[in-house]
Amino acid sequence: MKSELFKKSEIEYGEHYKVHLFEQYRLYIESAEKVSDRRQSANNYFLAINTAIFSFLGLIYEIKLKDISFICILLSLVGILICVIFYFLINSYKQLNSGKFQVIHEIEQELPLALYQQEWKILGEGKNKKLYWPFSHIEIKIPFIFGFIYLILLFILILTIFKKF
Repeated sequence: MKSELFKKSEIEYGEHYKVHLFEQYRLYIESAEKVSDRRQSANNYFLAINTAIFSFLGLIYEIKLKDISFICILLSLVGILICVIFYFLINSYKQLNSGKFQVIHEIEQELPLALYQQEWKILGEGKNKKLYWPFSHIEIKIPFIFGFIYLILLFILILTIFKKF
């Protein structure tokens, strides 16, 4: 079954088929790179938010306000929520990139070289960590690490509150 990606054959399209195919391929590669750039910007944004929350928690602790438990619990809950959003955003970008690279591999079937497809094969298609460890497998751990720290902090704060009573 032929893919729905190619709506017209070279004969149906006309003499500029190959030039237009390559130009669309080039633009699509650029759009994939822009997604990766947006993904990195989003990661930086969420890392900055988490860093700010931890800094604020440290500042609150250092100032030694009388009752910081409520503020710290609230910040921990906000941190956990941010980590959940961070996780889903990473996963969404992973899915988007996977789709884009499937399209790129399909387009490459009509081009003289299948560079991205060959690179993916050389890297073991992400299945062999000795050849290549996909970035998404690494970055997905970051919200879990932050979230785990927030959960520990939340647990400690709740225990501290119950010890007071």
